[in-house]
Amino acid sequence: MLSLPPRPRILIVALRRLGDVLLTTPLIRSVRRAFADSTVDVLVFADTAGILEGNPDVDHCLTLPTRARLAESLAMAARLWRRYDLAIATQAGDRPTLYAALAGRRRAGMVEPRFIGALKRLLLDRALPLVAGAHRVEEMLALARLVGIAPVPEIVPPRPGVLPDALPAAYAVLHAAPMYVYKSWTGDGWRALARHLGERGLGVIATGGLAERAYLDAVFAGLPAVRRLDAALSWSALTALLARARVFVGPDTSVTHLAAAAGCPVVALFGPTDPRLWAPWPAGGLTMPWAPSAAVQMRGNVRLLQHPMPCQPCQEEGCLRRLDSYSLCLDRLSPQAVIAAVDAALAQPPAGSN
Repeated sequence: MLSLPPRPRILIVALRRLGDVLLTTPLIRSVRRAFADSTVDVLVFADTAGILEGNPDVDHCLTLPTRARLAESLAMAARLWRRYDLAIATQAGDRPTLYAALAGRRRAGMVEPRFIGALKRLLLDRALPLVAGAHRVEEMLALARLVGIAPVPEIVPPRPGVLPDALPAAYAVLHAAPMYVYKSWTGDGWRALARHLGERGLGVIATGGLAERAYLDAVFAGLPAVRRLDAALSWSALTALLARARVFVGPDTSVTHLAAAAGCPVVALFGPTDPRLWAPWPAGGLTMPWAPSAAVQMRGNVRLLQHPMPCQPCQEEGCLRRLDSYSLCLDRLSPQAVIAAVDAALAQPPAGSN
């Protein structure tokens, strides 16, 4: 373990998207467990801070605009200057490494296996070379080992908040809209699934963000039984909703990771993304690695579905290599396959039952 003074101040730099920040929480928990008397701060983008809402391992959340102006970046650098006994950069990018180097008296982080990585090593006391094929959570656990502490492979969701009013006794949550089009399943598939869940006597709740509202209007048109809660929930309220759900279905997106961490049965729909890198981390931890491609895989409370094709997982932005592309592997994922996986998940006892 790194030698730190009593009651150390520790900074973890996680300047990535929502799902990435959530998958950083095992490192944050590892640090908290190892240095119980420490102050643990996290530097994140302002639009991702909500995913750490109520996290018991975080003392302060420092935020930076996603597209920070030079003056804002310099102000943050001045604020961080040698304020911490240890700073850990959770990615190999230039900005996270620089902030960690400025903030910490001792510094650790990830570096690329290239010349630029060799330069960044000069800024760090301990460096972890990026390894191809490692899951994001496994990278965080490796960072914990790098600084000499025991890794805790546990994702920590936001503290559950107040549930929405008048929830049905049993309900499913559908999150149909990922951030990028190339990760989307078909509208026909979502509609067939919603009807099936209703026929099984479950309430159907749709979640999403404000930017996806028009898309969800089109997907769930003509299905008045679907209760829309898109852009209506805080992260803490969403966590509470997911924890009580009989099943959650979603694509490769941050809410799918959150549902897995909340402990409900999850059916994750994957296309071009490599599960070995980004599959949801089960609530009880991952005991067997994900395969790159299979029709159905199950790990803990997570079922991961793909339509296997020779090119899958390509790790590309869809078949057209752009964010608004279609992905043939998702377009060919049949409603029948998803419904079968959902029925299998529903056959599991509800979370918390004996």
